[in-house]
Parts: sequence; C-alpha cells; structure tokens
Amino acid sequence: MNDFMHQAVKEAFSGVEHNHGGPFGAVIVKDGKIISKAHNQVIKNNDPTAHAEMNAIKKASKKLGTFDLSGCEIYTTCMPCPMCLGAIKWANIKTVYYGASSRDADKIGFRDAEFYEKETLELKNIDREECLKPFKAWSAKEDKTLY
Repeated sequence: MNDFMHQAVKEAFSGVEHNHGGPFGAVIVKDGKIISKAHNQVIKNNDPTAHAEMNAIKKASKKLGTFDLSGCEIYTTCMPCPMCLGAIKWANIKTVYYGASSRDADKIGFRDAEFYEKETLELKNIDREECLKPFKAWSAKEDKTLY
C-alpha cells in the first residue's frame, strides 16, 4: 500500500473510532513529506464543510503560511465531493490520489453520487447590480492580492 494513502486510511479510522464523522481521511504531501493529515469532523464540529480534504487543506495552508498549495498532492480515502474538489482547485493542488469511489460512499449511506448524477440545487440570480458594487471596488484596488 502507498505510504501516504496508508496515513489517510489511519486518519479515516481515527475519525470513525472517535465518532467525528464519516470514514474519510486525507493527507497533503509536498516534496515527499507529509504537510498535514486530517479526517472528517462533520459530526464533531456540527459543520457540513468539515470534510477530511477541507480540514487537511486548512491545516496545510496554516502550516505553510499560504493559501497557495502549488506543488502539493493530496491523498484521500474517497473520491472528493464537489465542494472538496473546488477547494483542491482553489488551493492549486494539481494531483489527487483517491481510494474509494463516490458510488462506494453512496452504498454506505453518503450522498456523494447524488452530486454527480442529478441536479438537486436551484440557482436563482437576483440583485446582480447591487452585488457588482463590491466587485467594482475590488477591481479598483491597487493593493489587492489575487488568488
């Protein structure tokens, strides 16, 4: 077994044993060294965003002192959900190694497959002009940091 994935599996077991959340673990690696490890803590924190990948990204960003995790890889015990994929992309992580599939998660009661197979969200565009005002202020800033 891959050593980094083995650490992700250990994290997943830790979460399961402590009733922190689902059986998900993640490890972020840079230059062959583990930067962060985390597991799902949705139940522990009453936070639907406390997925293993999100927690690992937060820890890695804090440890490295940057929001840009270019050069890092993530090992996760399950195919990332759309939220986690979005965070992985925003963090500039280019390689994701995953074990179980979204269908595997679906089989044990998680809704992962739903996010890939059917549309359940209604998007409604309202008050666009008012919402563009802070965009214009941002655009005019000379001291902004892009990310």
